[in-house]
Amino acid sequence: MLGYDRRPDSPDEDLIDPHGRLAPFWFEEMDELRSNGSGTIHLVVWVPWHEGESRVAAGVAAGGLIRHNLEEKFWTLADPAGNEVDVATTSAPDQAD
Repeated sequence: MLGYDRRPDSPDEDLIDPHGRLAPFWFEEMDELRSNGSGTIHLVVWVPWHEGESRVAAGVAAGGLIRHNLEEKFWTLADPAGNEVDVATTSAPDQAD
């Protein structure tokens, strides 16, 4: 539907815009469905490091619930139904000495 291509250097679940205009998608299968049937969607969105916090703030402002994984440098937001999105960032550029 989107006209995306499979990313050649990663698993088949990763899709990229061949024109480089839109965000890539990564689909992750759940090991098992949640017992209450909630949260059937879990997306991962990669953004430049300097956009991570503002994207998360926008999600929280829209009513998302948040947890931050400091070790792996990503945030997980969830809607009231339990659907989740990870906001992951690229590495920060090296600081000049």
